[in-house]
Amino acid sequence: MQVLSVTPEIFPLIKTGGLADVTGALPIALAAKGVTVRTLIPGFPTVMAAFKKKRAVLQYPLLQGGKASVHSVQLAGLELFVLDAPHLFDRPGGPYGNATGVDWPDNWRRFAALSQVGGDIAGGAISGYQPDIVHAHDWQSAMTLAYMRYGKAVGIPSMMTVHNLAFQGQFGAGIFGELGLPAAAMALDGVEYYGGVGFLKAGLQAAWAITTVSPTYAQEIRSAEFGMGLDGLINMRSSDLYGIVNGIDTGIWDPETDKHLVSPYTASTLKARAPNRTAVEDRFSLERDDSPIVCVVSRLTWQKGMDILALVIDGIVATGARLAILGSGDAGLEGALLAAAARHRGRIGVVVGYDEGLSHIMQGGCDAIVIPSRFEPCGLTQLYGLRYGCVPVVARTGGLADTVIDANEAAVSAGVATGFQFAPNNGGALLHAISRLVDAHASPTVWESLQRQGMKADVSWDKSAEKYVELYRSLLSKGLPEA
Repeated sequence: MQVLSVTPEIFPLIKTGGLADVTGALPIALAAKGVTVRTLIPGFPTVMAAFKKKRAVLQYPLLQGGKASVHSVQLAGLELFVLDAPHLFDRPGGPYGNATGVDWPDNWRRFAALSQVGGDIAGGAISGYQPDIVHAHDWQSAMTLAYMRYGKAVGIPSMMTVHNLAFQGQFGAGIFGELGLPAAAMALDGVEYYGGVGFLKAGLQAAWAITTVSPTYAQEIRSAEFGMGLDGLINMRSSDLYGIVNGIDTGIWDPETDKHLVSPYTASTLKARAPNRTAVEDRFSLERDDSPIVCVVSRLTWQKGMDILALVIDGIVATGARLAILGSGDAGLEGALLAAAARHRGRIGVVVGYDEGLSHIMQGGCDAIVIPSRFEPCGLTQLYGLRYGCVPVVARTGGLADTVIDANEAAVSAGVATGFQFAPNNGGALLHAISRLVDAHASPTVWESLQRQGMKADVSWDKSAEKYVELYRSLLSKGLPEA
């Protein structure tokens, strides 16, 4: 089975969040099950710099304002098609905006180009290659399915995976004339969305199947609260909606072999975590004592519930816990957390920014990780926490609810608990969860049971990849869905 994946990010080449981890690990997991995935990605500077030999398999004299070519590349176990379009992607800063974080005003053009190429490849534009299925990820590649629907690839099965419904790619109606789509596409059952053009909406409309990255999130987005204005369409397509929880790359995230750790360990050698704990205390200037270290590894945003954390951070310190925080985002939240660290020297440490190696050390040395997200399609940091014996404390939403077993009395007695859930998502509930954590940490028997149960959990891609294979097969066996 040949699958064409279209995505704006893929680890280890370009990453801003969990999307890249998924699109980088899933193809490798699928390969073990007989599915060959080729991934189309934009030729951002870091991507183009990663390979020296390139072979053009498709040329565009003019693609959204300039010359472009598609190169076939093998890298890090991945089969890639790289869209080399310097006028669109050869820019400083991040993949979506400049160095100050301001989005590029022509993002619609950049990702329309990516999607147009995806549609062309699906239609047989590359000699000798014809995918059986096209799998698009998030709004940046969602229009691939619209180009397929209104082009030569209308009969090729397609799948749209929503990693975060909050990011939709909404643009003014004025861009439609430059998309190269027929006039019929600018309709309610096409790409039109509240009078403009909706990239994600177009993908949801055209996809043969829609997936989200956890079963609970698949149900949540059918509600007005989590549907972000698309719940009507999602409910209309509910028979084609599936929730498949993400996995993680257990080769990269393995406490027994992780080179980022000061001291590797296993579930049977938890005492070997101690040097990692010391490294965290040193890096975050925390006092050394027996109290639990609770870490945060997150974007500092409203979605991630960081304002809730900031609101009760003094109370968290009062429970006896220490905090190690790594992240960046909203300037106001950064300031509030830094101010809290200044008030509670030795009890709170903050590093503004992102450091992949440090995030590994934190998972390997901290006692717990707190994730108070208002909504969380899947979440990966709690999966890393489970894998590393860093007990998750999570809001009861989305994939967090699906992957962490709350340490209530029955679950603890049965020896199946892996972390702490809290609801509703407010400061009082978060504080109560942290208090429960501190109490559990005071009992070495209970705490080690939580750690070992979490480390036993299957957080790999194996089961989830099998579910994708089953869904791919079902799409191949059915006809074109009604428009």
